[in-house]
Amino acid sequence: MSSALDRLKSITNKISSYERARKENLAILEGLYKELGIDQKVSLFSDLFSFKAINLSGASLLSESLGEIKEGKYLQVLAIGYDKEAVIKSKNISLGYFGKVQSVDKMLKDKVVEFVIRFRFEKSFMALEHYYTMLDKFEKSE
Repeated sequence: MSSALDRLKSITNKISSYERARKENLAILEGLYKELGIDQKVSLFSDLFSFKAINLSGASLLSESLGEIKEGKYLQVLAIGYDKEAVIKSKNISLGYFGKVQSVDKMLKDKVVEFVIRFRFEKSFMALEHYYTMLDKFEKSE
């Protein structure tokens, strides 16, 4: 009985820590959205999540080289929009242009990288919720 209760407590702690991390992430993400001027391109914070993805040009997003600059490139936040009615379904939209990456202040570059990672973190939660809801269609009634 005790081990089952311990497992339940462990699972509950993990779930609550994920929810806390998600809530904190969203608050920081919204702050970065305003600080980086992305609110000038996307007026409502919630509209950010209508994009399929957000990518970064000019700096690495790989875990082993996170934030390393790519010489000769421009630091730019690019959103991938999707319109199923259009002839060309996906479209890149610039959300922020910050100039030649080697000329950008390191703190600004780091905030841009953080913004993209935090967006992806929240987007992954949204995808998880979406697929969890879809699984309800397969639930067998007892």
